[in-house]
Amino acid sequence: MIRRCGSQDFERICTIINDGARAYKGAIPNDCWTEPYMSGNHLQQELGEGVVFWGYEETGTLSGVMGLQQVRDVTLIRHAYVLTTSQKRGIGARLLSHLRELATGPVLIGTWADAAWAIRFYEKHGFEIVSTGDKDLLLRKYWSIPDRQIETSVVLADSTWRKLNHNPSVSP
Repeated sequence: MIRRCGSQDFERICTIINDGARAYKGAIPNDCWTEPYMSGNHLQQELGEGVVFWGYEETGTLSGVMGLQQVRDVTLIRHAYVLTTSQKRGIGARLLSHLRELATGPVLIGTWADAAWAIRFYEKHGFEIVSTGDKDLLLRKYWSIPDRQIETSVVLADSTWRKLNHNPSVSP
């Protein structure tokens, strides 16, 4: 079952993010990696900035989460993580599909450039990497992240964004 997460899920969301983020260790530059990957304070900040988490629940326990954030004229998919013990079972795909249905307007996703598996996952679901120049502009416009993270990230866009922007610099 997919449901909107509430304040009662705060600790579980933190646990899922930090467990799932272990896969990124080594893909994220060492100078960007933190322990824990997402602190409670950072999660609270993300919630305060409008990230709404949705969770996949099995047998009464959340095993995956994905955030949705409306920023100006786009919807961002944020912080998509599944417990390592629950991965490769379609949970991420179901969450992504659900959030895309809730999205208003174009959908953008940012992830680490060296996280090839994450990029493949989003490409499998119809997203395409935007050009480096567009990526930098989009990350500065829609995200609040440090320059170093901008440098080491990619942005993937859905077909709605690509159609609206008629942008030849979007990767084929």
